[in-house]
Amino acid sequence: MKGLYYDGSGAVYREDLPIPVPEEGESLIKIHYSAVCNTDKEVRKGYRPSFRGIMGHEFVGEVVESPDEKLKGRRVVGELNATCGKCIYCRTGRPTHCSNRRVLGMDNKDGCFAEYMTIDTSLLHLVPDELPDTRAIFTEPLAAALEILTQVHISPDKNAAVLGDGRLALLTAQVLALTGVDLTVIGRHPEKLALFRPFARVTTCGEKEGYEIVAECTGSETGLPQAMELVRKKGTILLKSTYSGKLSIDMSMVAVNELTIVGSRCGPFEPALRLLNDNKIHLPEIELYELKDFEKAFASKAFKAGFSFV
Repeated sequence: MKGLYYDGSGAVYREDLPIPVPEEGESLIKIHYSAVCNTDKEVRKGYRPSFRGIMGHEFVGEVVESPDEKLKGRRVVGELNATCGKCIYCRTGRPTHCSNRRVLGMDNKDGCFAEYMTIDTSLLHLVPDELPDTRAIFTEPLAAALEILTQVHISPDKNAAVLGDGRLALLTAQVLALTGVDLTVIGRHPEKLALFRPFARVTTCGEKEGYEIVAECTGSETGLPQAMELVRKKGTILLKSTYSGKLSIDMSMVAVNELTIVGSRCGPFEPALRLLNDNKIHLPEIELYELKDFEKAFASKAFKAGFSFV
């Protein structure tokens, strides 16, 4: 089958990969669409240096084989983290931090930049019949944005800022806007900021110490230092960015200003599917490529780029 393989130094398009065979408890998925995430770009830069395998973790597909007969032939999306169920994190309600987890396209598990993929059946979620593939493909990143609301109480009588004007920022900002919070989006590109105007104030220059909550969604190591300048003393920074580089910051200022920094990663899929199906989240269309044109997909300036297998 066709697939995009990370060999330790870069991504390689291949047509000689075997169709995977499901292990116990897994399902075989025929991929319809898969999408490029900023994390995939960071994997190419060495974000997961030990990983070797098929990249990608955002997908919509059809179940071909499964131990759950009701899933066969159905459209699904799926979560990233296959867990052991036995470690301290699994036993204490933190399975996405499982000590032995396998992560699609990143850690000891082939991902979805291929014609077929296997995945733990418990990670699958049915796509509503009314929801097209080209919107369902946003389920995973929207779920990641929703994770914020499971971690921090967003009081609607306070203010918040989203730092960044890309894909994750647009999803995060719309999730925050649903709470009624006084919201400002701070970005660098006026043409991108136009997408945020229906539900937030936009600016290219935020107010120093102007916000009780700052969601850092830049995808860059420059984001956290900037967020520390924007957040008020005793405020909260929601850290969504992941990147391959290392960051040096003055942590004494975190203590002196009594800041709370909350790392935020994977989130709940079912609420994301409901919001997408109810058209509560508005997103530009995904730009689709053939897998062999992966360099164009990774370099695309579109809101979201990905691969079509249909």
